[in-house]
Amino acid sequence: MEICPKEKVGSWERSRRRFDPEFRAGAVRIVQETGKSIAQVAKDLGINAGTLANWVQMDRLAREQDTNGGELAESEREELAWLRRQRAEWAKERAELEMERDDTPMLVKQRWSRLMLVTGLQG
Repeated sequence: MEICPKEKVGSWERSRRRFDPEFRAGAVRIVQETGKSIAQVAKDLGINAGTLANWVQMDRLAREQDTNGGELAESEREELAWLRRQRAEWAKERAELEMERDDTPMLVKQRWSRLMLVTGLQG
């Protein structure tokens, strides 16, 4: 554990502690192996319970990612393929709608011009 230089916050100064990876891993291991609550282990180590909870969660997520090797399950691959097809379809629809939108002012202008010619109005 290391104390960083003091940082000025408002009218008071505070020191921010930095914890090395070995300390973090040890704290997480204590929570996992002893069955004590995160709050109790944090109190015993003199650190914030929220900080320890974050470390435990990061460790759990890293273990989960290692377990499945970062590969997608068959159902996840199927869903990803479907989502990609859906996105492509929506992109095509959007492009068509944008083209229609861009053409609309020209059509309105042409119709207005014809109306003015037929009725003899001057714009």
